[in-house]
Amino acid sequence: MPLARNDPAQYDELADTWWQPAGGFAMLHWLAASRADHVPPAGHPDAVLVDLACGGGLMAPHVRRLGYRHVGVDIGAAGLATAREHGVSAVRGSVLEVPLADGCADVVVCGEVLEHVADDVAVLGECARLLRPGGVLVIDAIADSRLAGPVAVGIGERIPGGPPPGIHDPALFVDRRRLLAAADRLGLELRLVGLRPSVRGLVAWKRGRAAVVEMRQMRWTGILFAGYGRKRPGAAPAAHVPSTG
Repeated sequence: MPLARNDPAQYDELADTWWQPAGGFAMLHWLAASRADHVPPAGHPDAVLVDLACGGGLMAPHVRRLGYRHVGVDIGAAGLATAREHGVSAVRGSVLEVPLADGCADVVVCGEVLEHVADDVAVLGECARLLRPGGVLVIDAIADSRLAGPVAVGIGERIPGGPPPGIHDPALFVDRRRLLAAADRLGLELRLVGLRPSVRGLVAWKRGRAAVVEMRQMRWTGILFAGYGRKRPGAAPAAHVPSTG
């Protein structure tokens, strides 16, 4: 039978490997470190970082170092159990209807989420709703482009450190123009950059000389990209913004 793509059950099946730096989620360790580089230290003792689709809580050591209360949201019970073991305040729920209050977050991290849902703009709307005015948003996703499928799936799912086979469905990859237009409507100032793993870091990781591979920024956003931004001061609470494409 053909491999069922984008099946959430895969995450439960691989739950024991979340914290293995060379396991099935190796690249998520690299991305967690990259996301943390764009989160400022907590500005007050009660600062909250909401981690959407947190999985096994790989952001936990970074969030702890930065001084936030780490609230993780995910639909997978197995991943949330692992996240709790690493100090995450785990909440079971959908990223399309997050069971948290408006404006509760100083930071929202939405990594490797948008390319797994049918309505990425609705998820962005939830990010905007959760953020207080001036709050920080960090995202990353796979672009809807001619090269993304062959590279991210055809090559990426076959190389060491890449995503587990079948974890992505190219039909769900993200339209960057639509995303930026939606961000503007939602009161989010968002800029996109391309991401790629360091070649030297990959070699060192493969040889067992590095636990994490540095993710390098580049101007081209046509495969893996990140988004960094803030919610505009004075922006109204966000409602659902329907997709337009």
